Amino acid sequence: MQFKKGGNSWSLVWLLAGCLVACNDKKKERSNASIVTTPPLPVMAPDPDVLRHKADQLQQYAAAHGYNTRYAFLADFKVFSGGKRFVCYDLLHHKIISTGLVSHGQGPDFRAEKVVFSNVSGSRCSSLGKYRIGGKYSGRFGTAYKLYGLDSSNSNAFNRFVVLHSYPTVPLTVQNEGIVRSDGCPMLNPDYFATLEPYLDKASRPILLWIYR
Repeated sequence: MQFKKGGNSWSLVWLLAGCLVACNDKKKERSNASIVTTPPLPVMAPDPDVLRHKADQLQQYAAAHGYNTRYAFLADFKVFSGGKRFVCYDLLHHKIISTGLVSHGQGPDFRAEKVVFSNVSGSRCSSLGKYRIGGKYSGRFGTAYKLYGLDSSNSNAFNRFVVLHSYPTVPLTVQNEGIVRSDGCPMLNPDYFATLEPYLDKASRPILLWIYR
């Protein structure tokens, strides 16, 4: 077949070429779309099996060292800060009493959601490990409880003034966004914090807190 310049045949050629280009572009779009991955959803609550295992370990530790074997607090910092990752736990009956949101330390960048851990003074980081919850006092943020680190990862907690206390901007309910950061203290919502005080104030032996991930 011969094509004459200026004839309908040239129009047909350009039309076919345009179709081929469009088809190739669509194939590329489909190819690129196939490799797009959806980011994983944040973990919004502690894993029940891990929590139960940690609670069992904490009960054994409490019994061996003379601490409270009925109640304990646990905080899973693998959970997103907008989720209820703080747990008040009944060690005797192996059940969750209540849960709440808890802030972690801001570390080197308060905007970052990822938790950075440190035992160094001035780091403004959270510290992993088991804590003995000590005496109640009235501090800068109202009622607070002293914390004594029981592991090498949090042994400097008392000297760093890391304490358990409430803070007005810590939400009571689950959030889609990350919540306020601390200077290393585990901070709780004031209303939720008030529900925990009776356990601490009436305990005949010190209650333990375990921050883990």
